[in-house]
Amino acid sequence: MPDVGEGLTEAEILKWYVQPGDTVTDGQVVCEVETAKAAVELPIPYDGVVAELRFPEGTTVDVGVSIIAVDTGASAGTGAGAGAGAGEAAEEPAAEVAEAVEGASEAAPKGRQPVLVGYGVSEASTKRRPRKAAQTAQTTQTAPAQAQAPAAPVRPPLPPAQLPGQAAAQASAALQSELNGHGTGTVTAARPLAKPPVRKLAKDLGVDLASVTATGRDGVITREDVHAAVAPAPAGPVAPTVAAPVAPEPLAAGTTARETRIPVKGVRKATAAAMVGSAFTAPHVTEFVTVDVTRTMKLVEELKSDRDLAGLRVNPLLLIARAFLVAIRRNPGANASWDEERQEIVQKHYVNLGIAAATPRGLIVPNVKDAHAMTLPELAGALGELVATAREGKTTPAAMQGGTATITNVGVFGVDTGTPILNPGESVILAVGSIKPRPWVHKGKVKPRQVTTLGLSFDHRLVDGELGSRLLADTAAVLENPRKLITWT
Repeated sequence: MPDVGEGLTEAEILKWYVQPGDTVTDGQVVCEVETAKAAVELPIPYDGVVAELRFPEGTTVDVGVSIIAVDTGASAGTGAGAGAGAGEAAEEPAAEVAEAVEGASEAAPKGRQPVLVGYGVSEASTKRRPRKAAQTAQTTQTAPAQAQAPAAPVRPPLPPAQLPGQAAAQASAALQSELNGHGTGTVTAARPLAKPPVRKLAKDLGVDLASVTATGRDGVITREDVHAAVAPAPAGPVAPTVAAPVAPEPLAAGTTARETRIPVKGVRKATAAAMVGSAFTAPHVTEFVTVDVTRTMKLVEELKSDRDLAGLRVNPLLLIARAFLVAIRRNPGANASWDEERQEIVQKHYVNLGIAAATPRGLIVPNVKDAHAMTLPELAGALGELVATAREGKTTPAAMQGGTATITNVGVFGVDTGTPILNPGESVILAVGSIKPRPWVHKGKVKPRQVTTLGLSFDHRLVDGELGSRLLADTAAVLENPRKLITWT
């Protein structure tokens, strides 16, 4: 059973397309398996006759377990070619037979090189398959004698059975090359280990798998190996002969890595834990309203020249915060928290207004203490200090605790609005979208007006639909007609 990746460790055999006694060829699909992610067809990497199906349909098999046995010796008599004969003559370590897709002939003392089904490994290169029948017969007859002969200078001194893993496969290939008349000093390497999708990728990119350095488990060539072979020298077939041992270095250095792992710690870790806890604890409801804020934008421009606000930062967020505070005063039931331990609703008679701020350390939500009691200049100064401190990364833990309501201004990124997640311990959060000119019906005529969309998320345990709707509507009403800041306070 091949390793199909993505951390999957087992697969179920859905259907066999062959039965014992059927003749199979290299690349023929023999079965269909289903993993936790998809159904996959598995090809056989051998020419021969099916000797045994190790598991019936419907069986779940672990990765690496042999599921089919093929008699490669039988293919020679049925015209499958001398490639099968070459595979029959190859040797393998006896300890690896249990995990191989092996020849079914019990009398044969030596089998094929172990390989998972679907990896497509063959001892003989496809370019060497057409061989004369006489040469094949000579190979079969002289293999036992030549296997005992002294090692050639280019062959490893140990027999394949004493070499681990890929070394054994390469030694077997060297021995087979000599047996077929190619042992004059040039050793033909074994067919590289790679899954069918990786072979197709290499074919599409024009990469010779024999020149690719494998970094996968058990010497299997991965997609990253193929891409790495293309990146340093897209058109050069010469590079692998020199740079093969150094190919993994760019990936190790991270210069061409396709993934980067960032440790989750600090603010980001705390934010992630808080958001998960909030999302799966408080039942969120989000409502939206689109509002004409043309008058508010005009008021912002007028306040910038006001002497009482000289030296303070005056922007739309200041009046949005004031409008939100007025709406909370009119709907005090929305300013509360849920005490899970005592099963009580805690009504807050103060507003610690949080402002979500994106900083180099991550998203933080510092809050202005007792914002409900501040005048407009005091609120402007507090918001300016809060934002400046957050950008400098000097926000203290105390400044981020005890919040009761939050505003997140996603409009600064050009976003219309969103469905914000509640800050833990709070009952409402207001998302403010971008303010931009839109066609709007004003006094019976369509005119370009400054328009924005507000999104209010609230904890439905504390705030029902009526209360949440009134809170959002009152906020919009103040922004549409800022004179309500006087009449409602």
